Amino acid sequence: MRCPLGPIVLLERAGRFGGWLSSTRREDGAVFEHGPRGIRPAGAVGRNTLNMVEELGLESEVLPVTYDHVASKNRYLYVGGQLHKMPSGLGGVVRTVPPFSRPLVQSVLKEILISRGKEEDESVHSFVSRRLGTELADIAIDSLCRGVFAGDCRKLSVRSCLPPLYNAEKARGSIVLGMLLGSGPEPDVPPSTLAKRAAQENWAQWSLKRGLQNLPEALEERMRNGGRVEVHKDTPVMGLSTNGTGWEIQLEVGTIKADHIISALPAKALASALPSAAQPLSQQLLEIATVTVAVVNLEYEGSVLPVTGFGHLVPSSEDRGLLGVVYDSVPFPQHNRTGGHTTRLTVMMGGAWFQEVFGNPEKVTEQLLLDRATQAVTSHLGVTTPPIWSIVALLKDCIPQYYLGHWKRLENMRQYIRDHNLPLSLAGSSYDGVSVNDVIFSGRMAAEEPFSF
Repeated sequence: MRCPLGPIVLLERAGRFGGWLSSTRREDGAVFEHGPRGIRPAGAVGRNTLNMVEELGLESEVLPVTYDHVASKNRYLYVGGQLHKMPSGLGGVVRTVPPFSRPLVQSVLKEILISRGKEEDESVHSFVSRRLGTELADIAIDSLCRGVFAGDCRKLSVRSCLPPLYNAEKARGSIVLGMLLGSGPEPDVPPSTLAKRAAQENWAQWSLKRGLQNLPEALEERMRNGGRVEVHKDTPVMGLSTNGTGWEIQLEVGTIKADHIISALPAKALASALPSAAQPLSQQLLEIATVTVAVVNLEYEGSVLPVTGFGHLVPSSEDRGLLGVVYDSVPFPQHNRTGGHTTRLTVMMGGAWFQEVFGNPEKVTEQLLLDRATQAVTSHLGVTTPPIWSIVALLKDCIPQYYLGHWKRLENMRQYIRDHNLPLSLAGSSYDGVSVNDVIFSGRMAAEEPFSF
């Protein structure tokens, strides 16, 4: 049984809430996202987020993008010095579509006949190579992992990064059969009116009129007005110590006592805060790596894109430092400035290759990153005019990397917490998924689990 909740105290290190959800809003109406820019409504975790959006009264702020929108249908890869539209629809699957050397349907049909893997975990690249062939792994999956995780598919765990694929093989012996027949139960999240609307209208993704930062802003306002949560910004946690029944939290000024902690800190930050007695837990936390991503927002006068779609990804074999370019004005033209046509683009760089390509993140200059981004827009998209506005954000250690064996590490950490009766729950992007939906759902699960006092 749950104990009745006492006062809830929320401690935030930064001067604002939202973490990597960060939007610049200009006075002329333009909105630029420095972190995530579109949220998928699919699945239980997608419904959960939309349910929260409705609870916060933000339904009228939602900007949906449907599956029949050009941004959903057209996604590109930059391979061999040119853009290639990703295969879509029946025609794209049965014909040979560059940069691939054979029709995708061949890989799909062969996949059904390939036997199950024997390993408890496998790299994403190895898994896809084994089941769908090395060409798809080298080009499409390499690019996908760079776009989603800013990571190297040869190191990332398929079990932890792409659980639907792993579970499909385990349950049905095939990705294709698993996708067709289902591969296990989903969490039970009944849909709100907004989530039902998303399903009926076939949304592929959505944003908010004032940018995704509006979501944590609305949450903060709800907490402050609700009377049950004490909110503290600019309050970093300096250390934690157990006092037998609960915690003492050391702050820059003074301490706070707590019966239970839900930690949404990055794994490394929690490791450095834990007491020395919890060293085995700290050691496991320190093994969860992170990568740094440079996000460069660019605005151009007029319509400059040679193609229209969501954007393009770049495989590591083409350019290790450049992950991809998002054509922000296509899915969300509502975020363009009012008056006069412009094109907004976002260039993503670095990730697992940041140090190798750009050097120490502490020493890299904004000008170097801006130059590299505008060069990419020129060479990939043929845009010769300079941008009329730009902003560079360096997101240090922003995306955790779930390497091989991540699932076992999580199991060990949670077992340690249970064995030592630590009043501690783990939430946030370091553990069970890096997407906005995953992180919000992890917070909900942590809040709903029975606390031991």
